[in-house]
Amino acid sequence: MKQEKKTIRIGGVPEHFNLPIHLANEAGLFADKNIDIDWVTYAGGTGEMTAALENNDVDICILLTEGITNAIINGNPSKIISEYVTTPLCWGIHTSVNNPLNEYSKIYDKQYAISRNGSGSHLMAIIDANGQGIQLKESQFEIIKNIDGALPSLANLETDVFYWEKFTTKPFVDAGELKRIGEFPTPWSSFVIAATNNILNESEEAVIELLDVIHESCSSFMSNSETVIPKVAERYNLKLNDAENWYHRTEWAVNGWISDKMLQSVVYNLKLAQIIPEHTEIPELIWKRSKV
Repeated sequence: MKQEKKTIRIGGVPEHFNLPIHLANEAGLFADKNIDIDWVTYAGGTGEMTAALENNDVDICILLTEGITNAIINGNPSKIISEYVTTPLCWGIHTSVNNPLNEYSKIYDKQYAISRNGSGSHLMAIIDANGQGIQLKESQFEIIKNIDGALPSLANLETDVFYWEKFTTKPFVDAGELKRIGEFPTPWSSFVIAATNNILNESEEAVIELLDVIHESCSSFMSNSETVIPKVAERYNLKLNDAENWYHRTEWAVNGWISDKMLQSVVYNLKLAQIIPEHTEIPELIWKRSKV
């Protein structure tokens, strides 16, 4: 018997990584499963989405692996239900064209623009510095909410450094608003899908159906480069060669498998960077389905 129509609130950043989900929704693939998608855009990134999950403002989010892992460890009532983008995220390290800073190696005593505490732009800066044997000070971080807040902060030299996905910021680099002085690849799968415990307890079957649609759409997305790449360029204001470059270095999950080893690496680095205390008890991070 067909399940009752279910509305599921899904959150994500306004970036090209989420195009497979939008295309599936536009094609009516969720509706075919009697699921109504209510998409919520979070320009503030992962920190904003973890807060939305905690406040039950959204049911499911596509967000950075390290951010949701940290949030769940700190009590966020959610679980990781699937990997989403299995390749690392390439963070561009940016400053203003007005800033005399030009060398990646010179950033670690500067002021950092971050979307919010616990966000990807915050965590990656700490993990990057820690890899150089440097511990950043809390006073070095300035919350700017999103890229729209970062641009004036950097231009006015209130902050010096901003970590954000390099292809998302490429139009600003091309326009001469930002300069990229380095890159830092995430040392694990970049995006996962997380859901609140509420939606998992109340609507497990609908969540499973939703994941099936997402995985099928991601598989199709990776098999149709000739049609997909121009759509990416058009929708996200990218040059065609930048869209092509991004597409061919990105891979999406086509099933719900989640690597325990990958999450162990995330936890190890969060402890190493002193984002979570060394002896923190790690709760269950991954959703265990009762149905298969």
